[in-house]
Amino acid sequence: MYTLYAIPNCDTVKKARVWLAEHGIEYQFHDYKKQGIDRKTIEHWLTQKSWEDLINRAGTTWKKLPDAEKPANAGDAITLMIDKPSVIRRPLIESNGQLILLGFKADQYEEVFV
Repeated sequence: MYTLYAIPNCDTVKKARVWLAEHGIEYQFHDYKKQGIDRKTIEHWLTQKSWEDLINRAGTTWKKLPDAEKPANAGDAITLMIDKPSVIRRPLIESNGQLILLGFKADQYEEVFV
């Protein structure tokens, strides 16, 4: 089973969800806004990707963040992602503890799911 971590009103997430529905891919949706994210999950992701990969620098949350609050290391990044999960690149898809995809690009989804 796949878990899609995201926020529902993100345009990129909407595109990913449409793509998954059109291809009959079942998944659980983890809504950062309602469910948050815990330290253990982020630390697990950091065994597979760098904190720099997990942070969405193109998003509004990041752009509005004062420089003093931008992380300088993994510890700072974990705290930021817990406090402001909208800063995590999305959608993030995980399966069986493995981070499968970050972001949405149809060709990458084709490679993984089809």
